[in-house]
Amino acid sequence: MTTTFPNAPKLLKAGLVLLDKDSQLPRKIIVLQYNPETLTRTLAPQVIAAEGGDRSSPLRLKAPPTETIQMDAEIDATDQLEFPDQNREAVDSGIHRELAALESMIYPPSDRLIANNTFANLGTLEIAPVEAPMTLFVWSKLRIVPVRVTEFSVTEDAFDPALNPIRAKVTLGLRVLNVNDLGFEHRGGSIFMAYLRAKEQLAHSLRSGTLGELGIGRLP
Repeated sequence: MTTTFPNAPKLLKAGLVLLDKDSQLPRKIIVLQYNPETLTRTLAPQVIAAEGGDRSSPLRLKAPPTETIQMDAEIDATDQLEFPDQNREAVDSGIHRELAALESMIYPPSDRLIANNTFANLGTLEIAPVEAPMTLFVWSKLRIVPVRVTEFSVTEDAFDPALNPIRAKVTLGLRVLNVNDLGFEHRGGSIFMAYLRAKEQLAHSLRSGTLGELGIGRLP
């Protein structure tokens, strides 16, 4: 949607960036058509006391929290189909391309599957599992985090006469990968540390409250 107001802020889009395994440069950038209306984030603290009830270190944090993200992404080709001459791809295949781009994050490449099958037929004893590209979840410049897809479901609720889906909701579950998962030397590890430092700076810049605001003069 466009606006005629000259000073209207530019609407930023959320999305996913797939990095090349070797060069660590963006291999594919998936821009979500519509920003999800809600974003659910869950943080599970990683504390020593949680293991065996150790009372000697009840406040010690052993690692960054396990952070998970849940969101629903809407994909809709209805507007494009109103102008078929300018949107032949949507006419020919609906939103198959958009769905395929998202689904490709959790599929091993077909050429690797074929190669692994060839190695197996040749008697190779150990075949290394396929390594997925590093995926970054981008939600503004303050939230850029490496993630692993943990949940993926698609609800297709409208189709064209050729049964191409033209409207769908994709539910994504993501787990943020931190330095405990990747290490400090990994590209994803450095991106996580930048995310953590930005969070610390934001927390530090927040004005500290007073005991009086809490209705007490001093602590017990």
